[in-house]
Amino acid sequence: MDIETREEQPYAAVRATVTLETFAKIADRFPEVMQWLADRELPILGAPFFRYLRVTGEEYEVEAAIPTIAEVPGSGDVFTATLPAGRYAVEVHEGHLDGLVAVTERILEDKTLEFDRDGDSWGARLETYFTDPAVEPDPAKWKTEVAIRLAD
Repeated sequence: MDIETREEQPYAAVRATVTLETFAKIADRFPEVMQWLADRELPILGAPFFRYLRVTGEEYEVEAAIPTIAEVPGSGDVFTATLPAGRYAVEVHEGHLDGLVAVTERILEDKTLEFDRDGDSWGARLETYFTDPAVEPDPAKWKTEVAIRLAD
């Protein structure tokens, strides 16, 4: 695990409240956000990510997001926001997405870190997907980053 200092990052996204069984409800919406950005000629500045806003035992409030250059007025279900600047605990996982739970737990178990959270709500808890499964079908080769903002 590394600690990185990051600048603010605008993004476009859609939001949903899901469970593990209904996660596809948000995961399948990345193309909608990409099309929204393309329609406005706003460049994509990085890999797509999930931002977990609230995490309980059974339910997740999640944004399917794509980095872009600026916050602009949203339309329909798509909105723009900005990830906060600050220090993030970061670990890159190579392999199937099933391994992300262990990566996240390993970061959260580090008692030397204080996270930007209030109960079940998180300032910035992210999973960034660097590999497109349509391009690389072998899950053993997928690269995903877990990044969690630390308290100021």
